[in-house]
Amino acid sequence: MPDFPAHASPAFAPIASPRPQYRDRAVSELNLAHEAEANAPPPLISPAFTPPHTPSHDEGQRHDRHPKSIPVASPTQSEFEHERPKLLQKLPEVRCEVRARIPTTTGQEMFLHLYHNDVDEKEHLAIVFGPNIRSRSLDAPRPGETERDRMIKGAYVGTLYPGRTSSRVNQIRQEAGVTSRPSASYLSQLNGSPQTPPSPAQSIDADGEIDSSYPPELGPPMVRIHSECYTGETVWSARCDCGEQLDEAARLMSLPAPTPASTPGSEVGEHQAHNERLESCGGVIVYLRQEGRGIGLKEKLKAYNLQDLGHDTMEANLILRHPGDARSYGLATAILLDLDLGGDRGIKLLTNNPEKVRAVEGPNREIRVIERVPMIPLAWSSGGKEGVHGPEVEKYISTKIEKFKHMFSG
Repeated sequence: MPDFPAHASPAFAPIASPRPQYRDRAVSELNLAHEAEANAPPPLISPAFTPPHTPSHDEGQRHDRHPKSIPVASPTQSEFEHERPKLLQKLPEVRCEVRARIPTTTGQEMFLHLYHNDVDEKEHLAIVFGPNIRSRSLDAPRPGETERDRMIKGAYVGTLYPGRTSSRVNQIRQEAGVTSRPSASYLSQLNGSPQTPPSPAQSIDADGEIDSSYPPELGPPMVRIHSECYTGETVWSARCDCGEQLDEAARLMSLPAPTPASTPGSEVGEHQAHNERLESCGGVIVYLRQEGRGIGLKEKLKAYNLQDLGHDTMEANLILRHPGDARSYGLATAILLDLDLGGDRGIKLLTNNPEKVRAVEGPNREIRVIERVPMIPLAWSSGGKEGVHGPEVEKYISTKIEKFKHMFSG
């Protein structure tokens, strides 16, 4: 195995882009945005560059930098009917079969959820960061299951430990004669204006972990809908930026939740950033098993050979008698609903694809995308010092802009 991180080239020589006007325009816009932000009050500027591992925990990086997002206007009903891409009339039925805690190489933790559905035989995934997002279908009681069964499938609250006998924290409290404690956020506000008592969804368990849905005070959760890309994520392909986008989504969701003490320029925030590991703001990467824009790995590799013969990624798919983009997002919508991310609160969607915004919202806008976070190539934002390089990825991004109408800026 080569001894270098995924998506990083052992050596780099600048290569001219086949479509430099798009890159130069986006870089120019980024520079103007950065100059404006430098003169603006805190808190947000564009996040620091993504290190070549996932999720990142670089001690030299400011961890209170959250991504700049672009508000997504709610369409009128006529606009929604006219603009929406082809959607399933009925959302698939999904069920989370198992959830497991995954400690990462950087010290952050995530929970991997495995889903089955009624439209295909594939195992789709939800990668959940932070302790606040849970699956309804996993937590729902099932006939004949024991408490041990529930813990084995991951339907527990708090932390597993040797000797634990119940998946339900309230039951453990009752057996031990311990009452529920209010949340840390509630306790911190007691010296301020009068507050209503914490609801059961705001309680914390004996291990200090929140057993709730996504807290409203954190704002809209970040979501990335990511389609499987074996070549870009596993075998270091420089034909696309898929692996880089997956890394960046994980990094952003691993950042700590913003607090007044962690805003830029705060001495307390600087101290905390270097001496404490703050709780992640969280988010979800829905990982869909639709390789090659839905055509599968075998056909995708044929398309690569057609690209070497001079065709772009869309033309190659069409020559092979496939749609230019055969992906569907109904499963993603259903999974987000199962994770209780529907409703008016909305989500921040990490994407450059305008069609994905409407597709993820579902046939009846079950999910509300209220902000879009652009995924800018690191090679552009770092001036060529980071990210995926090469003529293939430049042509790939140019095709995204020209033919798929992706937006790499606001």
